[in-house]
Amino acid sequence: MLIGVPKEIKNHEYRVGLVPGSVRELVHHGHDVIVETNAGMGIGYSDDVYINAGAKIVGTAKEVFDQADMIVKVKEPLNPELEMLREDQILFTYLHLAADKNQAEKLINSKCIAIAYETVTDRNGRLPLLAPMSEVAGRMSIQVGTRFLEKPQGGKGILMGGVPGVAPAHVVVLGGGVAGTNAMRMASGMRARVTVLDKSIARLKELDDLFLGRVRTMYSTLSTVEKYVTDADLVVGSVLLPGASAPKVVSEEMIKKMKPGSVVVDIAIDQGGCFETSRPTSHDDPVYEKHGIIHYCVTNMPGAVPRTSSFALNNATLPFVVALADKGYKQALQDDPHLMKGLNVCKGKVTCPEVAESLGYEHVSAEQAL
Repeated sequence: MLIGVPKEIKNHEYRVGLVPGSVRELVHHGHDVIVETNAGMGIGYSDDVYINAGAKIVGTAKEVFDQADMIVKVKEPLNPELEMLREDQILFTYLHLAADKNQAEKLINSKCIAIAYETVTDRNGRLPLLAPMSEVAGRMSIQVGTRFLEKPQGGKGILMGGVPGVAPAHVVVLGGGVAGTNAMRMASGMRARVTVLDKSIARLKELDDLFLGRVRTMYSTLSTVEKYVTDADLVVGSVLLPGASAPKVVSEEMIKKMKPGSVVVDIAIDQGGCFETSRPTSHDDPVYEKHGIIHYCVTNMPGAVPRTSSFALNNATLPFVVALADKGYKQALQDDPHLMKGLNVCKGKVTCPEVAESLGYEHVSAEQAL
C-alpha cells in the first residue's frame, strides 16, 4: 500500500502523522510511504531523516493526496485537504465530527473511508488512540492554568502550590477519565488543593485509592458542580462522551458566580466543550475573558508539545496503521471490532451512531456500509 503523510496545516500544529521510526516499520512490511516536504520539522526531523527511514519526499500536499491509498494525519482535515480526498481513499486521523458538520458533509461527499482515532476502542471499552493525547492535554491543562492565574495574564495572582502560611490554589477537575486523572497528577504534585467530580462511584473509589486521599472525590450533580466550580481558582473540563458532543456541565450562570480572575481550561473543546461559555481558540490567541473568567479553549493543545505528542500518538496508532496497510481496510476492519468502532464515514454513509445523532444524519452500520 502507498501511505501518505501531509504536513499539518492547522494553526500552530507541529505534530506529524508518522514519525521516522513508524515509516521504517511500514517500509519493513513492504509498503511505500510518501511524506510532504518539511512535515517532520515541527518535531525536529528533516526530510533527510525520513529518506533514511525509507520514505519518498514530495513537494506538496496535493501530491500526497493524489497518490496515496491511505492518508495518515494528526488533526482533522481542513477545507483545502477535504477537497483533495477521493473515493475509497483511507483517512486515518482525529476527526471529532460531532462538533463539525462542515467536515462531516465533505467527508460524506468525498466517499472516502474515514477512520477516527478518537472512537477506536479496546477490549475494555477504553479509547486507546485518544488516551495519549488526553494524557498530554490533562498535564498541559495545569501548566496553562498555572500561567493564566498569574496577574499579568489576567488571573487572580495565585501561586498554584501556595507557600507556608498561604493557601494553595483550589483546582476542580470535571471528569475522572484519562485527561482528568493526568490533570490531578500535575495539580496534586504542585501541592494544589484538588477536587474531582464524576458520575461513576466506582471511578471515584479508584481515584481515592490512587491518590491516597490527596484528591477530594465528589459525586457529580448539579448542586455539587455549582458548589465546587464557583469556589475554584482553576476548573479543568475533561468530560467526554465517545464520538458525541460533550455535555454542557457548567452553565453560564455558574461562570457568572465564579470569582473574577479564575481560569477555566476546556479540554473537551474538540467535541464542543463542556462549559456553556466555551468557544474554540488557538495557540495564537489562546484565551478570552467572559464574565471576568479567563477561558482557555485551544482545540489542539498537544500541538504545543509536538515531539512528545507525536511519539506518544505513534506508539498507539502504529499497530492499526500496519494492520490497515497489510490487510487493506475491509479485512482489517472486519478482523478487528475495535478498529471497526473507529469507522465514522464510509463511502458516503455515516457509520458512527453518536456522530449521526449529534449531526442529524441517518446512521448506517459499519458492516452494512462496507
